[in-house]
Amino acid sequence: MRVETHPILSFSASPTVRFTFDGNVYEGREGEPVAAALYAAGVKVLGYSRKNGRPRGLYCCIGNCSSCLAIVDGRPNVRLCTEPLREGMTVCTQKGKGGLL
Repeated sequence: MRVETHPILSFSASPTVRFTFDGNVYEGREGEPVAAALYAAGVKVLGYSRKNGRPRGLYCCIGNCSSCLAIVDGRPNVRLCTEPLREGMTVCTQKGKGGLL
């Protein structure tokens, strides 16, 4: 689920880091967006809509919408599509405006 080669772009190899999402341990590349690491690991649902509880995933991928808001290291309302991945991050699904799911 990750682009390794591209005819125009070049990708530098970043170190692999470990992080948790809702209590499960995943690996990703340091500095890539958290959402990209989760997507590469097969995680498509990042949260649920406030009104109807429908699953939410990646939508805009540039930080303009609220589909990927989550709690990162205790901070609510973090956009996973723009948050760089770091070793040991704790990411949790966000409920409503900032509570844990």
